[in-house]
Amino acid sequence: MRKLLNTLYVTSPGSYLSLDGENVVIMREDGNDFRMPLHNIEGIVTFGYKGISPALLGKCASDNISMTFMTPHGRFLARVVGESKGNVLLRKEQYRISDSETRSVTIAKSILISKLFNSKSVVDRMSRDYTLRIDKSKFIGVSGALATSIDRVGKAVSLDELRGYEGEAASHYFSIFNDMILQQKNSFVFKGRNRRPPLDKVNALLSFSYSLLAKEVAAAIESVGLDAYVGFLHQDRPGRISLALDIMEEFRAIFVDRFVLSLINKKVVQEDGFEQRENGAVIMDDATRKSVLTAWQKRKQEVITHPYLEEKVEWGLVPYTQALLLARYIRGDLDGYPSFLWK
Repeated sequence: MRKLLNTLYVTSPGSYLSLDGENVVIMREDGNDFRMPLHNIEGIVTFGYKGISPALLGKCASDNISMTFMTPHGRFLARVVGESKGNVLLRKEQYRISDSETRSVTIAKSILISKLFNSKSVVDRMSRDYTLRIDKSKFIGVSGALATSIDRVGKAVSLDELRGYEGEAASHYFSIFNDMILQQKNSFVFKGRNRRPPLDKVNALLSFSYSLLAKEVAAAIESVGLDAYVGFLHQDRPGRISLALDIMEEFRAIFVDRFVLSLINKKVVQEDGFEQRENGAVIMDDATRKSVLTAWQKRKQEVITHPYLEEKVEWGLVPYTQALLLARYIRGDLDGYPSFLWK
């Protein structure tokens, strides 16, 4: 269990939630029950199937405490709220911002600065930790280019400008991605980003992992009452979770890219775990996909210190913290959206 920004996250999948007076009681399988007063809780998010007592559900509804149900792996199931007293206002403000390029640029700039800052952090860390195994001058050059892109993004005044600087920065970043593959270099070769379908093993791993991240960010967005389909950087398109694609930009390099590199460099995945189809698409076989998913769940459980909240939190809950912070900014509780800047 963890409380962040007045939201209680119940991450033990075998927990059952009940009501005792003015307290929520989390009954765990190991017998170590946990209780917390409801008066300072705005929402409860539970990851599991055990359930919740009707009494607690009714109490949450009457006190306007949102109740969100997720699968143990983080897939959004449902969000239950009582009489609408604030969520409709939150979403209406989200739509107003999305319809205004000036206001959308403000949020999009924060997101892209985070993305480029985190990409630069990955490059700098590789340059520092593996000096003897890489061409350090190339990494220093890319780091400098990313720093320039961050400065340009900070001065941009339109979404088109932002997308242009983002594309330029991505080109620099991915130009050395193959150099960050330190093991199995003959089996896993990255010559550039490709998708729909991925045409090599590295891109197959990246696309699959990005897809996992997108679904989890969308679930986090839904849990705070925002509309995952209305973004600020990514334009509206039927069926596209635009806001999730926005927020996940912050985590692409620092979470997904590092995750994929670790799969290869630690030999969690092997060359023979992939198949190539007639159309050139490269996909993982079932055993490799299972290994990747197991490693993904393990990585999500790693504890970090959130750079803005300065609290310890599992990686898997970071999308939820960012969704909460974005909702607070849209409601006017924060002066700006504090994007995730990893050091």
